[in-house]
Amino acid sequence: MRKLILLVGVFFVAAFFGATEALAQDDGGQFQILKEKFIEGDWKFMSLVLVCLILGLAFCIERIITLNIATANTDKLLGRIDERLAEGDLEGAKEVCRSTPGPAASVLHEGLKNAHGGPDAVEKAIVSYGSVQMGLLEKGLVWISLFIAIAPMLGFMGTVIGMIQAFDKIAIVGDISPAVVAGGIKVALLTTVFGLIVAIILQIFYNYIVSKIDGIVNKMEDASIGLVDVMAKNNVFK
Repeated sequence: MRKLILLVGVFFVAAFFGATEALAQDDGGQFQILKEKFIEGDWKFMSLVLVCLILGLAFCIERIITLNIATANTDKLLGRIDERLAEGDLEGAKEVCRSTPGPAASVLHEGLKNAHGGPDAVEKAIVSYGSVQMGLLEKGLVWISLFIAIAPMLGFMGTVIGMIQAFDKIAIVGDISPAVVAGGIKVALLTTVFGLIVAIILQIFYNYIVSKIDGIVNKMEDASIGLVDVMAKNNVFK
């Protein structure tokens, strides 16, 4: 499932770049300038920076889609569980959790499975399984962080190598005139600019994803506390 969503993310990224290309052809504005500057940069490093952007956006889109699917109305879910437990239907409450997508429902289902052990067993099961779900929610973030770190590094590396090449030209020509080094320095600085742009874009997505995960985790914790209260209210612990 995760591979499928990641492929969908790659497709959306490709569609985005295709739309950007079409817009750049129709309008000689900012997109065209950005494209020209990208081509003017050193292709060896600019290509690597572009790969970081594409893969980073693919992982970001995959996480956003997955987290949106994982988001559930925990209040409504707890209400349905309360109704089943009020009828004495513990298995029905478990079925409600099984039929509801998302980590919150999975954690509550784990708690219901341990109802026979009392409130302590339920809380322990919720905490243990909650850690597992937390790890699943954060899956893929390490790759986004990697691309955020690598993109500007590749840009800086391109800049340093470009400066070295510029000084090599000075040594060969024996002249320090601007005409000799301006082109090399321009190409070198462009790699840094695009590396920083990629890092900024991915950082914005990363922060959004982290805030989304925090919101889901908070809902999971609230639902877990509410589950213990609902089970105690309906005399499940006997």
